[in-house]
Amino acid sequence: MHGQSWPAKLREAYLRNILRVKTKNARIPIPSYRRIAGLTGASAVDQRGLSDLMQVLRYLLWTMLLAQCVWAAASGPKQPAAAPHPNIVLITLDTTRADRMGFLGSDRGLTPNLDSLARQSRVFSRAYSQIPLTTPSHATILTGTYPQFHHVNYMGDLLGTALPFLPDILHHNGYRTGAFVGGLVLDPKKLAQGFERGFDTYDAGFHRRGMGGDRYQSLERRGGEAVARALAWLSKPSAKPFFLWVHLYDPHDPYDPPEPFKSRYQAQPYDGDVAYTDFVVGKLLAALRARGLFDSTLIAVMADHGEAFGEHGEKHHGIFLYDETIHVPLLIKTPGQKTNEKIAARVGLVDVAPTILQAVHLPVPVAMQGQSLLPIMNPGSGDKNSARSVYSETGYGHLSFGWSKLQSWRTGNYLYIQAPERELYDESVDSAAAHNRASESKAVADTLAAQVADFFRKTTGGASARAVLDAEQAESLHALGYMTSDSGTSNENETGADPKQRIAIANLLYDALVDMESERYEEAAPILEQVLQQEPNTPIAFLQLGRAYMSLKEYQKAVMPFMTLVKEKPDDAFARYELGCALVKTGNWEEAAPHFEAAVSQMPSSAMMHFYLALVYERTSRMDDAMKEFQSALHVNPNNFPANLLLGRMFVIQQKPTEALPYLRKAAELRPDSIDVHGFLADAFTQLGEPENAQRELTEADRLRSQGASRLGTPTDESR
Repeated sequence: MHGQSWPAKLREAYLRNILRVKTKNARIPIPSYRRIAGLTGASAVDQRGLSDLMQVLRYLLWTMLLAQCVWAAASGPKQPAAAPHPNIVLITLDTTRADRMGFLGSDRGLTPNLDSLARQSRVFSRAYSQIPLTTPSHATILTGTYPQFHHVNYMGDLLGTALPFLPDILHHNGYRTGAFVGGLVLDPKKLAQGFERGFDTYDAGFHRRGMGGDRYQSLERRGGEAVARALAWLSKPSAKPFFLWVHLYDPHDPYDPPEPFKSRYQAQPYDGDVAYTDFVVGKLLAALRARGLFDSTLIAVMADHGEAFGEHGEKHHGIFLYDETIHVPLLIKTPGQKTNEKIAARVGLVDVAPTILQAVHLPVPVAMQGQSLLPIMNPGSGDKNSARSVYSETGYGHLSFGWSKLQSWRTGNYLYIQAPERELYDESVDSAAAHNRASESKAVADTLAAQVADFFRKTTGGASARAVLDAEQAESLHALGYMTSDSGTSNENETGADPKQRIAIANLLYDALVDMESERYEEAAPILEQVLQQEPNTPIAFLQLGRAYMSLKEYQKAVMPFMTLVKEKPDDAFARYELGCALVKTGNWEEAAPHFEAAVSQMPSSAMMHFYLALVYERTSRMDDAMKEFQSALHVNPNNFPANLLLGRMFVIQQKPTEALPYLRKAAELRPDSIDVHGFLADAFTQLGEPENAQRELTEADRLRSQGASRLGTPTDESR
């Protein structure tokens, strides 16, 4: 533009444009162009004009510096920019009461590590579970949907692939995903079908507990072990953000904390388990800090449900919907958070998944029914005490005993429970829910009943496909002493007796189950008899009573409860199997055969069912049928040791050593310390005219015998 004159208005507009410096909320006022530059509208841009322009530019720099200072003073210290998709740690505490948390007012001193985390988190003082059972509650946490929508109501129920699932969403958005769970009830290969979806690593691997076995090497693992496995996974290098779920099962019964917590809390072992769990959480948090991950990570901690200790008559959990089992701890630390904030609004575990997604800048699927909590977590939000309503339900009493399903609705000052004898509590004056006001406040109860019915109708999903457990999953559930959910009562409308009137029976059954788990069969049997006298419609009690008598070697007594169970549940393969075993023990092999045949037809994928049917056929001289069933067992599971051993023996008996050798060699590979397998191999080699090999096997059998080995050897997970 040198040597040319600018129109006065254009020069002024240009300089005003470059001098227009904004702060967040206002513009910095600037003097007019003419006062700054002293330029006339007609003069050319000469040396003096350039000098004046330099003054303008110097003014501009000072103005920008001033603006920066104003903005810095207004906004305080700058926080580092949050990652677009920060790391996430989800910690679920099984069976943990809210009133044991120091950050929720407990003075027991059980949770110093969680209390420390709470000082940097939003604490939700009124958080509630949607169902007081482990597997269904975790389905709600991870899908952001209600039990009536996801239809996971019991162990073994399928988590459908059409459901929104937090780990799967994160995986598809570039997260590395890992799950480390503490109990068989969350093992997707056993009782949590579908939970592995979206996980790169799902660390479970639980199995049935053998007689005298260690429960911490079979049905569950200590929290310390779960955290150690999680930290090993976290140590693997990756450029991706991570989602880590750690489930700590220790507070679940039987209450058995490790030392020093066992001695310290000898009189209150549940508190010892809670204190140990807090200690384990502390190890995980310390590792995150040591790796420089703590500050930038979203950390969410919650319980899946609580535990009752006689309040309202219930021991443990599952039957009722009062605060002792439904009120849960919930805290969320967002990346960079340094201060504590307590939020009194009612919230549900159903809100966790949408909250996490929104916090990490990902869209929340429309199918998620929970509400993101970010609006009430943001500083300055006026919604922290909002009157939100929370729904919960349980059908455990119906599944176990045929009692009525229960629903609860927490809204305003009230807790309403839909039951045959409905309940209404004003929590503003009756926090213990001790005074039922449903009859005296009928209008309020009617209104809340209508709200529950309307909410349930609006949030219920379509009928889910009934999950068909595979043999391994069914055997796991059976080994725990439970029937499958479709093996409960046939009352489809989920009505029945009011659980309030029958809770003592549930407590008796629970005591018996604890005795059975601890192999105290003499104590369990009379309790189970008492349960069945009071509540004959209890399949679990028949199953456990028969098992108790089998373990006590009172086989004739075992036959009757198993017969009753088969009469009630003729299509249950395990009921047939148990009755067949009892009949075999009483010498009634012919009578046992049709029950094993029915079991095989109902569960053809079970190697165990085929094996026992083969034994019955062999004992009743149906040799061809026996061989077919042994082969069927091996078709399902080629590593079945007893089927390999006995099929090989049958071929030896039939003077068919060539056919016998592959099975006997496989048996020897599976259990090399079995005396019998080496004896049968010696017989096969003798028939083949190979004396040196025969002598080698006889020598090995003698050596094992001299060392006190078992005829069948040592079972392993692979050879069962």
